[in-house]
Amino acid sequence: MKEYLKEFNILTDEEIEEVLKLGRHKILNKGDFFIKEGDVSNKLAFVSTGIFRSFYYLDSGEEVTYCFTFPSNLITAYSSYISKEPTEENIQALTAIELFVISKSEMDRLVRTSTNWLLLFKILAEQQYILLEKRIFLLQKEKAEKKYEELINNTPEYVQQIPLHYLASYLGITQRHLSRIRKTFSN
Repeated sequence: MKEYLKEFNILTDEEIEEVLKLGRHKILNKGDFFIKEGDVSNKLAFVSTGIFRSFYYLDSGEEVTYCFTFPSNLITAYSSYISKEPTEENIQALTAIELFVISKSEMDRLVRTSTNWLLLFKILAEQQYILLEKRIFLLQKEKAEKKYEELINNTPEYVQQIPLHYLASYLGITQRHLSRIRKTFSN
């Protein structure tokens, strides 16, 4: 997490050390939840190792995977984190996970004490918006093959660890269609 925060070139070494003292390391097992639908998100975490999937339920009860979070990224149920309202998403560990977790109350305190933290959160929010917009455009404009290609180009070392039914859900296709796509990329 220290290196991740340094990359922004905003926080002082003292500010980074302070957040490292406030947080705690946590291990999640495969299948464990970081947050479940109906809970209020009151923590932010840095993913050191492992893969998360974010999903929601349709009225029919079907799960729809809409996001994967890989190592060296922050994770939270962002809308709930901001609004303090219950989330509609579930964030579940697809693999064993190592996290660095800090409470929202501690992060809010840091933001009140330093404009550097405020600037960092502004940049992080902007990045999340851009990622969301790209995801929406990709889902609405591109065929499944292009979506799959982008995923394997950006995170090839992790794609093989994602169960096919979650990957198919993320791409909005059937597992059978995903198998055909994967064959074309393996040839």
